[in-house]
Amino acid sequence: MNARLLLTCIVFYCSIANAQEIQYIDARTLNLYGKAHSGGAHYHRVDTARYSDMPRSVKRLSTQASGLCIAFKTNSREIHARWSTPITRTLRNLPAVASHGLDLYIRRDGQWVFAGAAVPHDSVSTRRIVGNMAEGEKECLLFLPLYAELFNLEIGVQPGSTLESLSIPWKGKVVIYGSSITQGASASRPGMSYPSILSRHLGYEFVNLGFSGSGKMEESVSRMIADIKEVDLFILDCAANPSPQQIEERTESFVKYIRQHHPNVPILMIASVVREGSNFDSNVREMVTGQNSNFEKAYKRLLASGVKNLHFIKGDELLGRDHEGTIDGTHPNDLGFDRMVKVIEPRVRKLLRK
Repeated sequence: MNARLLLTCIVFYCSIANAQEIQYIDARTLNLYGKAHSGGAHYHRVDTARYSDMPRSVKRLSTQASGLCIAFKTNSREIHARWSTPITRTLRNLPAVASHGLDLYIRRDGQWVFAGAAVPHDSVSTRRIVGNMAEGEKECLLFLPLYAELFNLEIGVQPGSTLESLSIPWKGKVVIYGSSITQGASASRPGMSYPSILSRHLGYEFVNLGFSGSGKMEESVSRMIADIKEVDLFILDCAANPSPQQIEERTESFVKYIRQHHPNVPILMIASVVREGSNFDSNVREMVTGQNSNFEKAYKRLLASGVKNLHFIKGDELLGRDHEGTIDGTHPNDLGFDRMVKVIEPRVRKLLRK
């Protein structure tokens, strides 16, 4: 027993010594991308004090870091992270690494390549994300948790290594508003949400305004979205949360308010994915059919009323036809998100070229 205790103590103190060899830098000194506006808490997507009239659920979800990413460069052969989040899990159908973890990409041959994920283990977690890398400088993009508020984040490198902020030459900015699917449920890790995939593919900064269960097109939310500056495209993937009646009542005024403040920016409306629960549940089928039907009718009325540069994608093909694209019948798995990207990306590319 004493020998076992001694061995445990040796391993423990060795791990502390190794951890102390790593040099940590506060990530707030590095470039952060994906925020809707400047101001507010550093890792909040939206300044909830500035937009205090938004629904409580939207303000709470705005504190979660989905879509935010840290950009830096380093010549370290190892990259570590130390971060803190609430212990509480928000969604049962989302892996811990996606909801509360970190996801690192490194640029290689002009493309962002997955390098490693940091799995949380408590309210304060310390992980080596990647090691044993070749010498030389690496350009890094670290995606933050999809469904957790990030209190603190430090990036760790080997002693004597450089760690500097990286300015990414984005081609422009895309704002995407929607539901839990937009926020990232149920990707396997933060970088696999479909807005983040599109961002890497297209080279545009994406502002992820997915609010789980709460993307319902309230007037106060339209004001917050319309305040975002220098936008090249608005994507409204918000048909999954409102009832068919709410969609009928709110869609046109919501779109018109954004158009009023951004007269020349294209707006792409995306119908809800067809939930797999509708295969046999007639109530689910009726609800989704009503949501998508009313969303498309509102789109046609907006066109008829003179709203220009407005576009639409139907939801029928977003997840494919083999019924294998979700984790729970509603939220896409990684296969489902890949299929969504294959449908959405060509339309987005075309609109951005224009």
